[in-house]
Amino acid sequence: MHYHTYAAGDSCIILEFGSSIGPGSNQKVRKAASLLSKKPFRGMIECVPAFHTLAVHYDPYAVGTLSPFESASSLIAEMLAEKIQLNVQSPRLLDIPVCYEGAHAPDLAFVARSNGLSEKEVIEIHSKRDYEIYFLGFSPGFPFLGGMDPRIAAPRKTSPRLKIPSGSVGIAGGQTGIYPSETPGGWQIIGRTPIALFDPNREEPSYLKPGDRLRFIPIKEAEFQSGGGSLWE
Repeated sequence: MHYHTYAAGDSCIILEFGSSIGPGSNQKVRKAASLLSKKPFRGMIECVPAFHTLAVHYDPYAVGTLSPFESASSLIAEMLAEKIQLNVQSPRLLDIPVCYEGAHAPDLAFVARSNGLSEKEVIEIHSKRDYEIYFLGFSPGFPFLGGMDPRIAAPRKTSPRLKIPSGSVGIAGGQTGIYPSETPGGWQIIGRTPIALFDPNREEPSYLKPGDRLRFIPIKEAEFQSGGGSLWE
């Protein structure tokens, strides 16, 4: 497994799998994270995956050498070189219902206007693709997705909103994502799902997992309400 390493402070190593974002590099990130999580080295605290990098946090005192970075790097290389059998679950394909109407889509008109499209065309383009979940971040359960059509790309808002309702579907640059909980945010909001994507009281708090694929299914306001959704106040 080919990668580059560099230090991020005195207690973190970054593993970089290529220099570009894509399914291939992200699969390597997830595999490395699984391997290290299954058999962590002495002093390892946690792995944090991203698009094409993996941050490995460790306790430099627990590693117990004069050069914790070099020692941790060697231990990581040994772990990733081992032929460890992983019980990897097959990725799921999930249907995420989204209401692209009215108050749930305050920035839909802006995204359409910015790209010379109608609102209907933006919805069709956004909902006609399968998206791969590269990793969860920013806030608990927030999925960073790959595969959005560049025809509906849009810049972040110049002034972020102080409150984005949970389930809001947004676009920022060439990415789309879903806010799993109410939080401030600067993405352009084009819809909302009634599905609870994150619940700390569940055995598995996050409904979505890295490696899963999802597609957005347009629904009407009545379907949104019957699915447990509420109005954006």
